[in-house]
Amino acid sequence: MQYQYFPGCSLKSSGRAYEESLLAVFRALDISLAELDDWNCCGATAYMSVDEVQAFALAARNLALAEQAPGASADTPVNLLTPCAACHLVLLKTQRYLAEHGDLNDKVTNGLRAVGMTYGGRVRVRHPLDVLVNDLGVERIAKRVTQPLAGLKVACYYGCQVLRPFATFDSIHNPTSMDRIVKALGGTPVDWPLKTRCCGGTLMGTIPETGLRLNRILLKEAKRRGADMLITVCPLCQFNLECYQDQIASMFQESVSLPVMYLTQLMGMAFGLGDKDLGIQRLFVPPVRAVAAEGGRASHA
Repeated sequence: MQYQYFPGCSLKSSGRAYEESLLAVFRALDISLAELDDWNCCGATAYMSVDEVQAFALAARNLALAEQAPGASADTPVNLLTPCAACHLVLLKTQRYLAEHGDLNDKVTNGLRAVGMTYGGRVRVRHPLDVLVNDLGVERIAKRVTQPLAGLKVACYYGCQVLRPFATFDSIHNPTSMDRIVKALGGTPVDWPLKTRCCGGTLMGTIPETGLRLNRILLKEAKRRGADMLITVCPLCQFNLECYQDQIASMFQESVSLPVMYLTQLMGMAFGLGDKDLGIQRLFVPPVRAVAAEGGRASHA
């Protein structure tokens, strides 16, 4: 299987471990990714409030690039893998708005035409969870496991952007795709109600006391439910939940230490891939290793 790949800015910077582990895991599963040549920032969610038309044009340029990429056919849909939750949301929103708002579509089309580009609406914006569960299947993932995550209890955290408001591949209220993958790896997904509750997003940079409180709620509940670690598929969620644990402990006078990893890092561990290939050394909180013996407890590396 081959997909066009739009990494977005985060996976080339603060979320570098996400890209490293994603590429390593997809290679192990024989899923081919072709990174878009000359891709640009999607504008994230903030640019929409600055200049909406330019924001849509910026995002649409990446969709046009995917249609014009080598190997893309004018007669078939183009699968564009978009790991970042914000990028995934922005590209889906761009498609929806261009399809539903003729005036906006005309403006964006004229902007693309001015630089010799067109967008024909043939791109399928795909999230890695969608591809792993619905294209590959959990059975094939389970067959690749060499180090089952026995004894490991995992809190699967989806965040608020991967499935909201465009739930294209999972339930908007109770998603299970990540949980199903954890089970295929031999781990145990914990049952917790906060899997789609917001981590505060960019509030950490604007109203930090509110952001710290929201992250504390998530970490405390995951620990209360018996989780050995929390995994996510959003670069901003991973950053917020892992990197501010010391500040949370200081502000609320309690320990909330919990490893926070990307799903793809956990998959790579179960596949027996090397730590450096998975960006494990970039984590601030040491990861948890599974205990192979039945009934054993997980322990820190």
